[in-house]
Amino acid sequence: MEKKVKWGVIGSGGIARRRTIPEGLTKADNAELVAVYDINTEANNAVAKEFGAIASKSIDELLKSDIDAVYVASPVNLHVEHVTACAKAKKHTLCEKPLGLTVEEAEKMADTCKKEGVILGTGLMMRFLAQHQEALKMIKDGKLGKPVYGRAQLSCWYPPMEGAWRQVPAAGGGGSLMDMGSHCVDLLEMFFGKIKTLSCFINNSVHSYEAEDSAIVSLKFENGALATVDAFFCIPDNSSKNVLELYGSKGSILAKGTIGQGASGEMTAFLEGDQSGYDAAQVRTESGGIAINPAPVNTYCAEIEEFSSAILEGREPSNSEKIGLASQKIMDACYKAAKSGGLINVEY
Repeated sequence: MEKKVKWGVIGSGGIARRRTIPEGLTKADNAELVAVYDINTEANNAVAKEFGAIASKSIDELLKSDIDAVYVASPVNLHVEHVTACAKAKKHTLCEKPLGLTVEEAEKMADTCKKEGVILGTGLMMRFLAQHQEALKMIKDGKLGKPVYGRAQLSCWYPPMEGAWRQVPAAGGGGSLMDMGSHCVDLLEMFFGKIKTLSCFINNSVHSYEAEDSAIVSLKFENGALATVDAFFCIPDNSSKNVLELYGSKGSILAKGTIGQGASGEMTAFLEGDQSGYDAAQVRTESGGIAINPAPVNTYCAEIEEFSSAILEGREPSNSEKIGLASQKIMDACYKAAKSGGLINVEY
């Protein structure tokens, strides 16, 4: 039998219970769930019972158990504390994004893990979606031509709720921009490369909690491509189709529903091949394009399998701390741009 990485979880409620444990840690071929911890003892005991794990009474107890790696899904303001504890206990750590509340916290986490000789990873799981990977391959193969423009959208209805740490910047680092917009920006950077300059608007359009419920980001990439991101906590779920649009000099890749927590959506490529001549009439045909439908991949399972494989093979995972540090610096620039109302040059 192939060796499996033994996992523990810090923050077993929330996304861990809804997605990463049932779809990732218990389904990955090279992973085994051993122990879980959450500050909510009742919830933690329920998770442990449901998934056959040990219900640890403390983080120290979890870290002393027979585990190789830890998935950290606690509130963002606790990430630096929890990842540091894991590193000092010589446990590899996959941390949900953002890595910390600030760039400084994220860098401290990365430095500590490096010093302790353990791998640090970032939970930006949407990179693993099969359709996103197929689109990336098409772009790298030049089928889209020179990248020109992209748009990524992720919105939902997230009303005020007691104890919702994503609605408090001191606990979550930000609102709709940090929670959802960061995924969109990360995907666009994966497709188009490094970001050079950005501007950003944030607002509380509907909800009155402290974090923003509305965000728009404009991006300019080093290769000259432009892009926009829109992320809202105040648009009804079914009204936002979570679109992804990628345009180049040879065509486009258009999708809806690929950005999110599902295993697939709808994606179609409209490709022209070599640039055609100028058409003064600008005629649009009714071509249905090329459906991009690779075998669906569960992104939570994929991120656990990739990180586990990296541990077993002694290599750097594709979801390493590098993408998390880049995301942290870009998000920091976004909030600075929103505050100043100007353009910010991104350095990372």
